[in-house]
Amino acid sequence: QRVAGALHGRLWERLTWRPGRALCAHGRHERMRAPMRKMSKIIAASAMLACASASFSQNSTAQPPQNVLQLSATGSTEVVQDWLVLTLATSKEGSDAAAVQAQLRQALDAALAEAKRQAQPGQLDVRTGAFGLYPRYGKDGKMSGWQGRAELLLQGRDFARITGTAAKVQSMAISQIGFGLSPEARTQAEGEAQAQAIEQFKARAATLARSFGFGGYTLREVAVQSSEGASGPRPRMMAMEAKAMALGDAAPVPVEAGKAQVEVSVSGSVQMR
Repeated sequence: QRVAGALHGRLWERLTWRPGRALCAHGRHERMRAPMRKMSKIIAASAMLACASASFSQNSTAQPPQNVLQLSATGSTEVVQDWLVLTLATSKEGSDAAAVQAQLRQALDAALAEAKRQAQPGQLDVRTGAFGLYPRYGKDGKMSGWQGRAELLLQGRDFARITGTAAKVQSMAISQIGFGLSPEARTQAEGEAQAQAIEQFKARAATLARSFGFGGYTLREVAVQSSEGASGPRPRMMAMEAKAMALGDAAPVPVEAGKAQVEVSVSGSVQMR
């Protein structure tokens, strides 16, 4: 009986529920579930990536739009150049760089002072141009001194005022004369040419759409570009000739403007419908 009682006690002890052991078993169960949750997240992310890749593949293989027409049109207008650009310049040389630079500054200051007295916004605008000092070399390749050049620009719509001012400047000579369009004239000319180009673009698109058997079109994309070309005389280089006139004769240099061709191009694509 004592042996049977001992065996019965041990068996009951093993079958008895112990909170500590139950908790340990629960902990092992949680540790097993954590990797499973992580694996589920990885699988879900992989599925989303696969769907995105499939969608991108479908989009990349999409067919280009059909019945798209590429075309362009140009509008142009010719206007008289109303803007004069007159360049005054002087050159100095010597063995000492500082002395050459001082001579250039002296000539530029005198010309600038005279020009500013006649300046008027839009009619005669004054600004300085290039100012440089460079070494001079002899036939033997050795540096023999320094040479420099300074420029002053007179520009505007009042041709008589500009040429008259240039004639009064004694420290510089006329180096170049050029013509162009004032900002106001260019804006107006571009507006006229642009209106022509747009109307031609629309008319051509409608005509081509009907020629291909479509009833009309819708605009897809469009680009507008403008350019200006001179149809008159090219700018004159007259440094040596004008130098004698400026220093010996105070009469203004005669100038005559030409015409400018302003063009605007419209290009793009339309969807024929």
